[in-house]
Amino acid sequence: QMKRQKETKAMLEALGVGDEVVTVGGIMGKVTALKDQVVTVEIASGTEVQMQKAAITTVLPKGTLKSA
Repeated sequence: QMKRQKETKAMLEALGVGDEVVTVGGIMGKVTALKDQVVTVEIASGTEVQMQKAAITTVLPKGTLKSA
């Protein structure tokens, strides 16, 4: 359990603009902005949502969303 917490913390700290992510609710999108604990994610062309950084569960390999 501690190992998973450390992995999650490291993933969130390494999060950057352009990363493709999956949220707790299963929404997939691309990070367009980061500010403290708030992440802005583009979920469709021209549609952006803001969420807490903790809502990000997975960082996808680059190019995953284009092939989906």
